[in-house]
Amino acid sequence: MRRSAAELVPLLHAQLRRQAQRARRLGPAGETLQTTALLHEAFLRLDRSGPWQDAQHFLGAAAMAMRQILVDDWRRRQAQRRGGGAAEVPLDDGIEIAAPVPGADVLAVDEALRALEAQSPRLARLVECRFFAGYSEAETAQALGVSPATVQRDWAKARAWLHRALS
Repeated sequence: MRRSAAELVPLLHAQLRRQAQRARRLGPAGETLQTTALLHEAFLRLDRSGPWQDAQHFLGAAAMAMRQILVDDWRRRQAQRRGGGAAEVPLDDGIEIAAPVPGADVLAVDEALRALEAQSPRLARLVECRFFAGYSEAETAQALGVSPATVQRDWAKARAWLHRALS
C-alpha cells in the first residue's frame, strides 16, 4: 500500500529526528541550520515526491533530501558576499583576515557522491544511508532491500571509491 509523506511522518517522526541530528553533525562547525528546520525542509521536499512504497523507502529518500538540503545551505553560505563564507580571524588590535571555514570539503564530498551515483546508484544510496542518515548495517540492508553481507561488501567498495575520488 502506497502512503503519502503526511501519513508517514507522524509514524516515523522519532527516526526522522535522529536522522536529521546525525546529518547535522556531519556538517561544518558553526552550522546554522537547526535540526527542526532540517526536518521540516526535508518534509516539504518529500511531501511533493510521494506516494511512498513503505517506511524504508521514505526514510531512504529522507536521507537523500537532508543531504541535498545541507549541501544547498553550505553553497548558499559560501556564495554570500564579503568573504564567501570565510570566518574572520582577529590578528592584532582589530585587524582581521579571512580564513577557510572548517568543513569546506562538504562540496567535494557531494561532487564525489554524484560521480559515484553516475557509476553505481546503489552504492550512492548506501553511502547516504550509512554516512548521512547514520543507519546501521541492518537498517541500511532493510532500506535498500539487500542482505547485510551485501551492505558490508558494498560499504567497503563505496569507501574505497570515495577515498580515491577525494584524494
